[in-house]
Amino acid sequence: MSVAFVDGPTVTKFVEDAEAFEKCVNERFDVLDVDGDGALSRDELQTRMGNLSSMEYELQPKDEINGIYDTLFEKFDADQNGTIDRDEFRTLMKEIMLAKARGIGNSPVLIIVQGDSLLMRAVERESAKNE
Repeated sequence: MSVAFVDGPTVTKFVEDAEAFEKCVNERFDVLDVDGDGALSRDELQTRMGNLSSMEYELQPKDEINGIYDTLFEKFDADQNGTIDRDEFRTLMKEIMLAKARGIGNSPVLIIVQGDSLLMRAVERESAKNE
């Protein structure tokens, strides 16, 4: 984990950089797709995303976390086949990242980020541009 300054525009620009964003999302998808079948089951998504997300995940009651994943599956399993494929996952990650950008706003905030998270990738991208 690291502490970094981030603002909404940094996150939005990362998402809008289609090549960089897609590369990172594909890497994350491959990590989550434990069985390599090209689709994420509810169990793969919930178990692995929880391990890769923030400490907030660990602080939430289990039934609330289950409700979040139920909502994610309802919304993003577009073909209603019980799994989330790579395209559905990309849509999910884009919406989550843009929601984070809106929540953060335009002023930089200091936050704790996972070293391999998409949020950290946005911060790293911005830092590389400023060097």
